Amino acid sequence: MLRAAPGPAPSGPARPRPDTGSVDGRTRNLFLAALVVVIGLTGAAAFLLGGSAVRDPEAPPGAQSAVGVIVGVESEGLDKVAGFDLRTTDQGTITFVLGDLDNGAEFPPGHLVEHQATAQPVRVWYRAEGGQRVAVRLEDAT
Repeated sequence: MLRAAPGPAPSGPARPRPDTGSVDGRTRNLFLAALVVVIGLTGAAAFLLGGSAVRDPEAPPGAQSAVGVIVGVESEGLDKVAGFDLRTTDQGTITFVLGDLDNGAEFPPGHLVEHQATAQPVRVWYRAEGGQRVAVRLEDAT
């Protein structure tokens, strides 16, 4: 004779345990649609509000810039740089005289010699004064 196991008697067929590790298809699709909308709106806002020109927040007002490698430094010592020549990709070689640098402590003029030796590019911010290009800010271009 078979005896039933002690405990409550089953009232019907056994139900499968709910799968708590997944999301139903409708919720998943709604989440993905919302994610696509958020990404699209973020991209559109960045495109419209960002503008196309990259501006340096520390650019001296009224100054132009040129990027290139130093090919010559006119100096009487590391702390007495009078001028330098910069070779650019689009303007050829440009001669600069050294003015009062906005960032002389961050980029000492003597550092130009190291850039000349290693051919690391430099960005020069300058103003045209009296027919000369006067460098007012120097920085690493990389």
